[in-house]
Amino acid sequence: MKETIDLLGKILTNILTALYEPFGFSFLLSFLAMFFYLYAYEPAAAGKGWKSAIVTWYQKFKESVFFRKLFLLFFVTSMILFRTLLNRNLWMNPLSKVMGGWGIWETVNGEQKLTTECIENVIMMVPFSSVVMWTFKEKIGNGWKKILWYSGKIAFIFSVSIEILQLLLRLGTFQLSDIFYNTVGGVLGGLLYCVVMKARKRLSSQHWGQHWGQTP
Repeated sequence: MKETIDLLGKILTNILTALYEPFGFSFLLSFLAMFFYLYAYEPAAAGKGWKSAIVTWYQKFKESVFFRKLFLLFFVTSMILFRTLLNRNLWMNPLSKVMGGWGIWETVNGEQKLTTECIENVIMMVPFSSVVMWTFKEKIGNGWKKILWYSGKIAFIFSVSIEILQLLLRLGTFQLSDIFYNTVGGVLGGLLYCVVMKARKRLSSQHWGQHWGQTP
């Protein structure tokens, strides 16, 4: 029992560390990225100094739901890119572990070593696909089959793109397990989005039902 608790503790620590490390960088990068968005879609406010730019940014964030969604999407995406590309060491042979990374244990110098990469690959795609579905829900629609299809498809394409960049830039190793677990995480994110939207819709209908029931 104690060994199981220690194992779960190590897994939780590794996952929280993986989420904590890129937090500040991702927040700053997302903040700056939204300035480019404002420059592209709100050019009237450009060229008036940095104070005016910050005020415009704040007002847009306060008034526009879509702007806040995009900010969150940039934030989640930059966390994934930091973990998979921007904070990786160069590898001499990026094809050395193509079939590796399927379990939580790996053999290093003849010893079993705990690794949580497969779990991290699932978890980091859950918020990504959920936010993508939430941001572009008008284009994707509300059908749960379509949501799961698009969430898995987007996660798969995003994961393949990352793995190809890792291969070409020699940042990490190209692994089929990463693509598989990322896609699973994407589908789970789509499923989470469906559950949250359904629960929100049910709560909203109950609220309006109580409101009309109390109206004389």
